[in-house]
Amino acid sequence: MKDVARRAGVSTSTVSHVINNNRFVSEAVREKITAAIAELNYAPSALARSLKINQTRTIGMLLTASSNPFYSEVVRGVERSCYERGYSLILCNTEGDEDRMNRSLETLLQKRVDGLLIMCNESHIPSAALLHRYPSIPSVMMDWSPFDGGSDIIQDNSLLGGEMATQFLIARGYRRIACIAGPQDKTPARLRLEGFRKAMALAGLPVSSDYIVSGDLEFQGGFHAMTELLTRRPLPEAVFTSNDAMAVGVYHALYQAGLSVPQDIAVIGYDDIELARYMSPPLTTIHQPKDELGELAIDTLIHRMASPDASQQLLVLTPELIERGSVSQR
Repeated sequence: MKDVARRAGVSTSTVSHVINNNRFVSEAVREKITAAIAELNYAPSALARSLKINQTRTIGMLLTASSNPFYSEVVRGVERSCYERGYSLILCNTEGDEDRMNRSLETLLQKRVDGLLIMCNESHIPSAALLHRYPSIPSVMMDWSPFDGGSDIIQDNSLLGGEMATQFLIARGYRRIACIAGPQDKTPARLRLEGFRKAMALAGLPVSSDYIVSGDLEFQGGFHAMTELLTRRPLPEAVFTSNDAMAVGVYHALYQAGLSVPQDIAVIGYDDIELARYMSPPLTTIHQPKDELGELAIDTLIHRMASPDASQQLLVLTPELIERGSVSQR
């Protein structure tokens, strides 16, 4: 910047005003500075600026990547919200590896990101000691069970969503209802199964252990779980899957068995990924507000940056039933 100022015959503060466009500079002076910048091939240093203002305008995000499109749709909402608020996003994929997660976490913290979003496998909890080492960097846990780390938490109301999905099937006349549950060490999956059981109990319907099968929340997990359910007699009339990714696998298993949705077996999912509306028939599902989740996470983080001493927040998103063609009236 000093070289540019010397070449243009102005002060460094005037060069700064032109670069940041934060104060009036005459057009003639602006043109001289712009020409000097071009001649010297000068580029402002974001690092130097961040050291000066003690802000990087960068947010880090830890995510366990998955074939489940839900996560990519959440990241899309987060990135859009960052861009709209003038922040950049650094995304680190942990691949479900606890050591990799903590190494990525330390890298983000050492880079002095302004805030941190964490959306990982909850059986691998980030190092609280590591987070406490950087107390000035706030964090938000997304789609997690409560975490004893002082972070703000944003969750889906999975208990209500599981209950809503099952109640809808019951209201449509289905009685033999199966559930493809997610791994029970994951709170959302556990609560969705609990919601299923609750709705069945309130309707006075039995829940056979043969009708509850676990999947891994991936496409293949839904395929294998539905293949297992097809060995049950009598066959279930309807299936509640704990996420839409497994519902895709369910459709494939039913197709291979020569069965139709919803004529032979109705299917309801959870998440409302974009693919759900393009399945054949389009999938009835519980909508998770993914764009709103990303926007809320960023706004919560920015609020925490501005008010670091504010009390910890637990924000719960309300699920919504989206009715499509995979459930009929019996």
